[in-house]
Amino acid sequence: MSTASRRFPFTDWTVVVPLVSLLALVFSWGRDLPGFAVAVVALCLAGAVLAAVHHAEVVALRVGEPFGSLVLAVAVTVIEVALIVTLMADGGDKTASLARDTVFAAVMITCNGIVGLSLLVGALRNRVAVFNAEGSGAALATVATLATLSLVLPTFTTSKPGPEFSADQLAFAAVASLALYGLFVAVQTVRHRDYFLPVATVPGGAADDASGDGEHAAPPTARAALISLGLLLVALVAVVGDAKSVSPTIESGVAKAGLPQAVVGVIIALLVLLPETLAAVRAARRNRVQTSLNLAYGSAIASIGLTIPAIALASVWLSGPLLLGLGPVHMVLLALTVVVGALTIVPGRATLLQGGVHLVVLAAYLLLAVSP
Repeated sequence: MSTASRRFPFTDWTVVVPLVSLLALVFSWGRDLPGFAVAVVALCLAGAVLAAVHHAEVVALRVGEPFGSLVLAVAVTVIEVALIVTLMADGGDKTASLARDTVFAAVMITCNGIVGLSLLVGALRNRVAVFNAEGSGAALATVATLATLSLVLPTFTTSKPGPEFSADQLAFAAVASLALYGLFVAVQTVRHRDYFLPVATVPGGAADDASGDGEHAAPPTARAALISLGLLLVALVAVVGDAKSVSPTIESGVAKAGLPQAVVGVIIALLVLLPETLAAVRAARRNRVQTSLNLAYGSAIASIGLTIPAIALASVWLSGPLLLGLGPVHMVLLALTVVVGALTIVPGRATLLQGGVHLVVLAAYLLLAVSP
C-alpha cells in the first residue's frame, strides 16, 4: 500500500488490469460469446475486482473513514443501478422482478455475508470483534426501514394486483428512499462522523492494528489518490460490464439447470459485490471491523436508496410490470436478518458465534434461492 501510494508505475498490474478488463468489455458488449471468450471475460472480471479493491484502499487512505468506504459503496451501486436498468430495458416482461431480486440479494449478501465474514475474521484475530454500536445500529435501522418500505409493502398494497406499487406509491417510495439515503450520508460524514470511525480512533478505544500491516502507512499524494479514483471507476465499470457480458451465459446455464430466474439476480449481486466483500475482509484483518460494517451496511443502504428512485424514474419508459414485493419466504429471511443484526450490533462487540449465525442465514437464503 505504501509503495502504491508514493508512485504510480503505469506497468503495474493495478493499472494494466482495469484497462485490459475495460477493453474486454468493449469487444464483448452486445455479442454472442463462445465458451473461450466467456472464460477470458470472466478472468478479466476477477482481475478487475482485485484492482478495484486495491484502488479503493488507496482512496480510503487519502480521504479517511468513513469517506473511503462511502466512495466504494456509492461507486459500485451507481454502476449496479445502470446494469439493472440496462438489463430491464433489454429483457422485457421476463425481467419484471430483476430489480427486486438483485436488491434483495444485495441486502442479504451485505447484511449477512459481508457482516458475517468480517465478524468472523475480526473475532479470529482478537477473540472479540469491536465496533461502534451507535453508527452500526443507525445503519441497520436505515436498511430495515428502506427494505420494508420498498420490498415488503408492495406485497400488501391493494391499489394494483400483484406485488406492485401504484404510480403514487412508487413515487413516495422513491422520494423516501432518496431522502433517507441523503440523511444517512449527512449523519455518517458530517454530523455524527465519530459514530462511524474505527474504535481505535475513538477516545478510549482499544489499540488497533497491532501488527502494523499498512494501517499507519503515509497517506498517498493527491495525484496518486486521483489516479486511483479514476482507475477505481474504470475497474468498477469493467466489473459490472463484464458481468453483463457473461450474463447471457449465466442465464442459459440457469435455465438449463432448471433453476428459478431469481438465481440470475443472486449471481449478478454476488459478482458486483465482490470488491466490497474483499475490501471488508481486508479491513477486518487489520482490526478495523467498523470499516467493514460501514462497507456492508452502506452498500445495502445505497443499493436500495439509489436503485428504487432510478427504477421508479426508468419505469416511465420501461414497458411491462415492475414487481417489487417479496414473497413469504424472503420476508421471513429479511425479518430474521434484521433481528439477528440488531442483537449482534447492540453490544458493540461480537464473537465467532455472531459471525457464524449471519453466515448460516446467508447460506439458507442461497439454498432457498436455488431450491425454493
